[in-house]
Amino acid sequence: MHDTNFILRGKRHVEFQFCNLAVRALASGALQFPELNVIAVADLHLGKSQRIARRGGSLLPPYETTDALARLQDDLNATNPATVICLGDSFDDDPAAAQVSQFHGKQIETLQRGCRWIWVCGNHDANPQVAAGEIVPEVKIACLIFRHIATEGCTGEISGHYHPKISLSAKGRRISRACFLVDRNRIILPAYGTYTGGMDCREQPLSSLMNQGAVAIATGNRASMIPMPAGFSGRRSSKLS
Repeated sequence: MHDTNFILRGKRHVEFQFCNLAVRALASGALQFPELNVIAVADLHLGKSQRIARRGGSLLPPYETTDALARLQDDLNATNPATVICLGDSFDDDPAAAQVSQFHGKQIETLQRGCRWIWVCGNHDANPQVAAGEIVPEVKIACLIFRHIATEGCTGEISGHYHPKISLSAKGRRISRACFLVDRNRIILPAYGTYTGGMDCREQPLSSLMNQGAVAIATGNRASMIPMPAGFSGRRSSKLS
């Protein structure tokens, strides 16, 4: 991946080529394919506070669904896509999808207007009961395959599931930021949801899924392309020679 040109655009996205397509990794955690007029997000985990409370866990302020949908609305307003792909675990479990409030249901309905909306099934929401949109295990568009969990040996793969994060040093302190992982074969998206943890990009299985030469693109207030940190070995691949 080291020979790919990455361009920072006004701190709001990093632009690069993947499978001969222009791609923009947005600071929000969304992934845009301008030539295909597609935007993808992963792991919204809508209704997480509801699911935790339902199972007798800690009571979290129930604002994560409103927050995630509002940020997604901002991204759709900025990119105006023809197709929106939610890469699985859009809901924290199937009951959360079935019990969407009237307020949040209207938010989702507003988001879906005027575009093709695809819900990819995840491990948390294997059979989401949603009012509108296509529900699929995976979807192929052009040379790309969109699915929830990365599969070894694939190319042109766009996935989520692992909630990758990277640790950075900033002004003498360590911070952790959600990140995209990118190599020549695949892109793994960060979790878009508000109440989501993460996996260090040096940990397995991320370190073995990504080829040597992979890069991270940190999200947050700005998008930043970052070399993989010390301790990341990556899988050797003849395609990188």
